[in-house]
Amino acid sequence: MRSPKLRLALAALAACASLAACGSSSDEAATTPAATATATATNGTGQTGKVSANTASESEIAAALQAAGVDNAGRWAREVVEYRPYEAGDADLTSLRQNLAKYNPGQETVDKIVSALTP
Repeated sequence: MRSPKLRLALAALAACASLAACGSSSDEAATTPAATATATATNGTGQTGKVSANTASESEIAAALQAAGVDNAGRWAREVVEYRPYEAGDADLTSLRQNLAKYNPGQETVDKIVSALTP
């Protein structure tokens, strides 16, 4: 089984290869979810964009969680995906918070997870 760090590195590498292959069509590549998640997760400024808990892939969610400083981001990304869908109007992701509480992650971890996501 691959580690979450290895999967994230592979996802970043794939996104970079995709961008390079597009040449001057970088506008299209930059709007794909994988490219967006990779760009926001690795923008180097310490600030990241949020990804959708409902529509982002597990790897995109893991990248966003890792960028938000969540330990074991791959594991938490699996949990986020497992409890889909989330109410579109619930910006605080209350149902996700309730489901994550089952695992006793601590309030700081839950806050970091939710900070990286939108419904």
